[in-house]
Amino acid sequence: MSRTIIVSNRLPTKILRTDNSLTFQPSEGGLATGLGSIYQADGNVWVGWPGLFVEDAAEEEYVCEQLRQDSMVPVFLTEAEIRDFYEGFSNSTLWPTFHYFTQYATYEQAHWEAYVAVNEKFCRAVLELAGPEDTIWVHDYQLLLLPAMLRQARPEATIGFFLHIPFPSYELIRVLPWRKELLQGMLGADLLGFHTFGYMRHFLSAVSQLLGFSSQNGQIETGSRTVLVDAFPMGIDYERYEQAAASEVAIRHEATYREALREVRVILSIDRLDYSKGIAQRLRAFELLLQRYPEWREQVSLIMVVVPSRDQVAQYASLKEEIDELVGRINAQYRTISWTPIHYFYRSFPLEELASLYRLAEVALVTPMRDGMNLVAKEFVASKANQKGVLILSERAGAARELSDALIINPTNTGELAEAMHDALVMPEEDQIQRMGAMQALVRQYNVFAWTKLFMNRLAYSKIKQHTLDTETMKPALTEQLRAEYHAAETRLLLLDYDGTLAPFNANPQRARPDQELLLLLRALTDVPQNRVVIISGRDRATLQEWLGHLPVDFIAEHGVWLRAAGEEWQLFQTLSNEWKREIRPILELYVARTAGSFIEDKEYSLVWHYRRADTELGTVRARDMLNHLTFMTSNSDLQVMEGNKVIEIKTAGLNKGTAAARWLATYQPGFTLAIGDDRTDEDTFRAMPPEAYTIKVGTVARSLARYHVASTTEVRQLLRSLL
Repeated sequence: MSRTIIVSNRLPTKILRTDNSLTFQPSEGGLATGLGSIYQADGNVWVGWPGLFVEDAAEEEYVCEQLRQDSMVPVFLTEAEIRDFYEGFSNSTLWPTFHYFTQYATYEQAHWEAYVAVNEKFCRAVLELAGPEDTIWVHDYQLLLLPAMLRQARPEATIGFFLHIPFPSYELIRVLPWRKELLQGMLGADLLGFHTFGYMRHFLSAVSQLLGFSSQNGQIETGSRTVLVDAFPMGIDYERYEQAAASEVAIRHEATYREALREVRVILSIDRLDYSKGIAQRLRAFELLLQRYPEWREQVSLIMVVVPSRDQVAQYASLKEEIDELVGRINAQYRTISWTPIHYFYRSFPLEELASLYRLAEVALVTPMRDGMNLVAKEFVASKANQKGVLILSERAGAARELSDALIINPTNTGELAEAMHDALVMPEEDQIQRMGAMQALVRQYNVFAWTKLFMNRLAYSKIKQHTLDTETMKPALTEQLRAEYHAAETRLLLLDYDGTLAPFNANPQRARPDQELLLLLRALTDVPQNRVVIISGRDRATLQEWLGHLPVDFIAEHGVWLRAAGEEWQLFQTLSNEWKREIRPILELYVARTAGSFIEDKEYSLVWHYRRADTELGTVRARDMLNHLTFMTSNSDLQVMEGNKVIEIKTAGLNKGTAAARWLATYQPGFTLAIGDDRTDEDTFRAMPPEAYTIKVGTVARSLARYHVASTTEVRQLLRSLL
């Protein structure tokens, strides 16, 4: 029976050491809540670090036994691993880099080696549990290498990965010395999940620029597998916060706070101590509010809750000192006998007490400098039963992509944030109710359980998608079956690509002329009355006419732009314009100037950049740059950028080998169909074929929409010769 294995750096249980024993407390995090329905189900398990250093074997066994009862398996880390892997590489290299604070990032080889070693330790722990049919879901930045490690050991495993923090732009990722290893580690998964489309786009760009893997519709072709990449905005347990806010405990706490504050209105800020949260910036914005709008003095207070975190680390200790100084200075300047501008709490609060603060606050400040999602914003929304209240949200939090009815601000613009606080305080109640109602409907519907279900469904889909691209080698028995159906059919359609299929590639495309063997083979195939042979190529019609025009073959040239039935005149598939070339050609010329050995092929209705003769590494780098450049330039046009084998082609969208091949199928309705091709452009042909057609991919990479594959042009010719 298959099961699901959740893997994260921390287990959903906090283990605390007391004077005499260890205590186990369930975690209150959103991830633990969302995945509770999975890992607590029969047979499933959660693998992770228990959060403390275990002193001896007896204590280790005790921890294992206690956690086993709750479907958890611990991975124990040494003090050195905690220091170098967790505090070091995870939180001193990856965290600042992924949150755009590269000035705080360190690049220590010892930390990297510890990161690799701990990911390997997690891999061994998972492999001891995982069977061949099990699903493995890996979480977050501490385990970026784990998916590839698991894939190497279990090639057919179902592996998902979700990143809970931002994925930064390529310009930041490229700074990391171990950038390729990290990306390759993530690509071991079948499905990669991010909070927003923006993070997903950054990842696809980094993979393209650094690894040379292209993507289409969120699917990355790695050569051996197709990896699906998608956005899954994480939610909260809406009912839990709604019920906590309505509880008697929360109502009592709110009454106590209200009695102490009297008529003073409340702005609320809740954050973990971290430089990515923008805590100091919002304190300065609150001070500016009091300066610009003196009428709010003695009328509004900021309740600031800062949850302690890593305050022994230099940057965090410095931030704590800055916050303390700002709070002290602002309070000293504006405090009166009856009013305190800022109520500052450096501690955590139980859920019901947090909910009472959400109830109490009229305005919530959620203004991180950078945040993967930020669930505090959603918790505030869920806690507002009367729908009165205003959320001020940073545009750099993932939640801003969903909660568009919040007041969205730039967290580095102090003046904008101060004005947003003023606007929130004077917002009419009917506007508050309308905005909050819309946000509540969204947060309620897309809760953490919906997030979990959606990810798991997409993971299952990704495996189905992969299997549809599995091809079978053309073994002798299959060849005999093909030959039997070929000879039994009264009409036959043979759709044959040229370069890489009928003829091997040449560094100079004009030297890939058909040899005598190929010409004789095509002549023999066309001499059979039942056969219709179609050369379906990306080449220009003039070249195809010169090389093969004397044969009674049909042509589909320039990826479907030009068509010609044997013995007839050339015709356009549809009316086209090539005016766009004047804008696009200078871009290609720029890349030719920068890439020795590359050149432009100017077809009537397309432009092709060839780099087969360029230095392999340089050509690959330039191709990535050009692909991104042209994709951006053509994003709002009717042009399509296609990547082939050492070529990039630009042409009118909607025309491809598949649309042209479909016309031949509809016209001739053959009893037997064979389509053979070698690169991405031939996938359109395979896609257009009926299920019973024989579709064959040529090359060492066997993943394709084709049903079968052969290794080389030599095998293609042998197969075609066997039909005679």
